[in-house]
Amino acid sequence: MTVAIGLVITFLGFLLSLFSLSLTTSVGTRMAMVLAGIALSLIGIVGVVNRAYLKNAIWKR
Repeated sequence: MTVAIGLVITFLGFLLSLFSLSLTTSVGTRMAMVLAGIALSLIGIVGVVNRAYLKNAIWKR
């Protein structure tokens, strides 16, 4: 369940970066939106998905 939530967060970050191209023409706003999308993707990958996998790590058995 937690892995699925992490994947959804990561995908939303990707979509935010992708849709920044069509939402505005300002370069500064696009840059801010892309950076926010990258940060959201990293939070999904490192913060949520990685923690879920570390809970059931092989070396903890």
